[in-house]
Amino acid sequence: HCCHCIHSRLLLRLDPAPAEYETDTVDIFGFSWVTETALVESTKLLFGLFRQRIYKLETLVKSNSNDFGKSGNLHYEAEELRQECVTFLQYVKVFLHRSLDAGHSHPYEELEAQFPSALLEELVGITLLVGRLKDLPANVQSAFTIQNHGKILPPSWHLLHLHLDIHWSVLEILHLLGHKMQGQVVYAHKFVDLTGENLTDSSLFDEHLCSLLCDLTGLAMGKYSKVRPTEALSSHHYLCTCTKELWVLLMYLLGHRNKALHTQSFWSYINSLLRPLVLGKPAAEQFSGLPTHCKDPLGFTWWLVTHLSMLGQYSRSGTVVQNEKNLGDNWTFVDELLKLTSEEQVRMHVHCCLSLCLMWEPSTSAVSTLWDYYSKNLSASFTVPWLGISALGTLCKTPLALLEQARSCCSLPPLRSPGYTQLYRSANSFHIFLRVLALCLAQDRAGGVPQRQIKGRIYSKFSPKKMQELSEAGLMNFLLLFLVVARQADLEDVASRACELLGFLPSKCPLGHRTLIWRGWTIVCLLQERGLDVGAQASLLASSFNETAKEFYNKTTEVSRRLALWGPLGSYLEGVAEVFETSTTLSLSEEKLLGDGFNWLLPACRQSELSSALGFLQIVLAQLRRVHQRSDQSAPTLSWAPATTSVVKERHLAVAAALWAHFFPFLHSLRLSQTPPAQLADAAAGFTLLAFDLPTSAPQDLQPNSVQSIMQYFGWDDMVHPLLVTRYLSHLLQMFVFLHSSARAVEQQLCELTRLVLRLPEVERLLQRASLNPTATRPEPTAALEMFVKAVGSVYSGLKVLSERSAMVTTALDYIGDILKHIKPSLVSKNQEGIQLAYWAVGCIVKHWSPLLATSKAQQLLFRIVDGLLLPRNLTQQDKALRDSLPLYIQVGTNSQGAYLKQQLRSVTRRYLDHFLPASPSMGIIANHPVLLGAFTRNTSACVCSENFLQFKGYAPPPRLASVLMFLLELLRRNGDSDPSLLAVPLPSLLRCIMLVNEPQVRKTSTDALQLVVERCGAASTERPCDQIVTVLRSFVEENEGVYDRQVYGVLETVAVLDPTVVQALIPNLSLSLRNTEHKRGLGKNITLRSAYVKLLGLLGESGQAEITSLESE
Repeated sequence: HCCHCIHSRLLLRLDPAPAEYETDTVDIFGFSWVTETALVESTKLLFGLFRQRIYKLETLVKSNSNDFGKSGNLHYEAEELRQECVTFLQYVKVFLHRSLDAGHSHPYEELEAQFPSALLEELVGITLLVGRLKDLPANVQSAFTIQNHGKILPPSWHLLHLHLDIHWSVLEILHLLGHKMQGQVVYAHKFVDLTGENLTDSSLFDEHLCSLLCDLTGLAMGKYSKVRPTEALSSHHYLCTCTKELWVLLMYLLGHRNKALHTQSFWSYINSLLRPLVLGKPAAEQFSGLPTHCKDPLGFTWWLVTHLSMLGQYSRSGTVVQNEKNLGDNWTFVDELLKLTSEEQVRMHVHCCLSLCLMWEPSTSAVSTLWDYYSKNLSASFTVPWLGISALGTLCKTPLALLEQARSCCSLPPLRSPGYTQLYRSANSFHIFLRVLALCLAQDRAGGVPQRQIKGRIYSKFSPKKMQELSEAGLMNFLLLFLVVARQADLEDVASRACELLGFLPSKCPLGHRTLIWRGWTIVCLLQERGLDVGAQASLLASSFNETAKEFYNKTTEVSRRLALWGPLGSYLEGVAEVFETSTTLSLSEEKLLGDGFNWLLPACRQSELSSALGFLQIVLAQLRRVHQRSDQSAPTLSWAPATTSVVKERHLAVAAALWAHFFPFLHSLRLSQTPPAQLADAAAGFTLLAFDLPTSAPQDLQPNSVQSIMQYFGWDDMVHPLLVTRYLSHLLQMFVFLHSSARAVEQQLCELTRLVLRLPEVERLLQRASLNPTATRPEPTAALEMFVKAVGSVYSGLKVLSERSAMVTTALDYIGDILKHIKPSLVSKNQEGIQLAYWAVGCIVKHWSPLLATSKAQQLLFRIVDGLLLPRNLTQQDKALRDSLPLYIQVGTNSQGAYLKQQLRSVTRRYLDHFLPASPSMGIIANHPVLLGAFTRNTSACVCSENFLQFKGYAPPPRLASVLMFLLELLRRNGDSDPSLLAVPLPSLLRCIMLVNEPQVRKTSTDALQLVVERCGAASTERPCDQIVTVLRSFVEENEGVYDRQVYGVLETVAVLDPTVVQALIPNLSLSLRNTEHKRGLGKNITLRSAYVKLLGLLGESGQAEITSLESE
């Protein structure tokens, strides 16, 4: 019905089937009838035949057997019977539309006047005959589970769907009859209702409609008994697509009648049907027959209403249309259901409510009802016991994680997506309620009346007493609630109210509560994404932190208490770190979070706690430097940030001052420790870089040369532990590449830093061991870096003891750290100078540390360098840097024994041989080709060149052949290798070029290369002829036998001039090939071919003359 748009045409008062029943006669039930008069003249007969077909189909169902041979015949017979009935019902609708139009005069006026009542009586008889869906035999109802995919179907399937056709067609015919009678009541004189009154078209319509809705609901109830709560939104209420279509048709029909005739709406019928079921009262009289056994009436009602609403998104043609709202909402009834929600099934009910909010406009009253429930149960866990761990939801251990959870509550996946339907498993009922709340707040972004009402109701539920009664779970729910409201409503107002409510909690509250309170204040600080100053909230949070840090420091505090105190203290560090990491400007008073509490905290930390604190310090230092450098490069562009560059810098100085005041003195006190924590050097290097970026921020005792003063403390003092010095030095060395690639304005500072680094005792010792001494008083940074890298490589190569070499590898890797991470900013920038310097610096390391990088400890780094720098996806920005520095990288192959690395280096060679090869031959370009400049790759390049750039496709030469041959010739000239096996690698390709290509430049270059190969192989071979060349030539002859024989002789003449001995070794093969060719032709001797062969033999001395004599004697 939906697919053929029959129903839509009826509602639009159009002909249901305009292209059908246009002829004078119509074939119904195997007989011909006059189209315009049949239904009036033969009403009883036609409906009698209709009932007869139903009886026949029922008989087929009863006689159905399991004999597969008969099933096909039964299927086609049942299908034909059903189709005859459907055709007749269609004819009735068309007849009604065409024959009862106003002004139409029928020749049989008396019969015509009686026809509406006669038709109504027959419809009553049909409804009595077919009965109700709920009363169908079990074997017929079981056909609901059979899917029609072109299979052989049993008669029961056809009978079931005929019943569906009849039930729907009766409603359509009655609707059409009422419309055609223009308000006149049609009576069925032979039938009376329960009150003794005659049945009318209107009463029959209501009776049949209510029975059908009742039966469809009963079928859905049977399906719901097998649905788990986790599957509620993914399991539909209809048993097959036909019942689904029937629901959609009923929605549209009742919606149309409600608008046109002011009758009850679809939801009105459904509410009347379901309300007694939910309340446990007897069903209304018109809905008699609804099953009384339902495992969960309230849950079933939620489930059915939700899925019916989903069907409301279908158009009249049966397709899903986004944001289709033809059905209208049913919030009045849903509000009743919300007030009946029980603890056991609240998650499913709220999930259904969320679905309704997505399909209808969100309801303020629904949110208010739900909030009344959750405000009373805010400290509950909202878990579903039988779900196990999955019911616990996401545990938010950090403020940022809680903020992300709030964001997820404000951005829902699509309604029918797996992520949405699985919310029952992934979120508790309170989290689902927050999604409902977010939707409702989002519809009134401007802070209108509904939004103010909701905020007011939420605020009104919290008092000082209520806040103090909250458990840890309740406090977490409180924070998440206010985060969602803050994201969707007025941030300043909500943040202020949240802080006010958190202030009601006592200062001596349990430590778990204190952790959450701090987390809440930190979350408020995280809301800096909208550009609000966080000074007030940060001061409150820092003050509370100071008190707890003092207690942590106090020597009288018990050990167990100190251990417990670290929970909230560690949470504070995590939260403040997230505040700094998520800030884009650090200009919103974040420095107030770095207060006096750290003066108490750091000295009291044990080793593991100190590691966390120093890790926190490094995060803050790195983010401050990163944001400051970014603000120096460009002015703020955010629309909400009016701060000028000077104001931003002032804030950055304030953050730096807090770090110097509260952290650096503690680091200074640890520098002479004989067991310094591993992260002490990292933090000291961070302060060194901070002094480099913001020299005026350092305290007075480090001025005027703050960088030099810090290096004196941690690098030059002989009392400092060597491990601390080594790790500190590694950080300073990593600065070179990054700093040198930055603006020229820092060049002078960089030179000074270079001078200071070279004065470090460990650097001086390395340079002395490598016999390298800086000559200039102010050395150039890049030269100093190369000298240091070269010194490390030289010292390693001079070591003989395995343990010393292993220790040196570890030290060297410490020096450079994660070098790829440090150069990444330069690579992603568009600064060509920075990109070139980054490639050059890593290339120096690869070149001078080649033996070191080939060890098992360092090989992983080497793999990353090859993959990340030499085989990037895009070469656009790195083109020049690679051209200049590629020779540095490919030296590493001389020390590599690993198959994977050799394979990667072949890929590098192939890629850049192709990338830098000119389209047309140019000696100037090819002579400076980066691949030629690498000594290692010359042998590899010959193989790569032959395998990838000199392969003919059939007889077609490869592209850029002249350029490739010129590259190969230059490669052979520079390659001093004397191994004939390697020298002979390109020989097959050269022979083929000479044989198949006539272009002068290609022939000349090929011949010159051939001459180099043959002469060097001859000189390198201890015995003549050279076996490698003979093998290649023999294969060449065999591959081209019978196809290019004359051309082969010509190529061999060229080889014979260069080295006759290698061709002399082929004489038996050549003569045999000649005879085979002649034999295959079957025409005797080939004079032309023999003449060419004799010419070749004439160049081969005595052995050639002997073969000529042998040929002539044949």
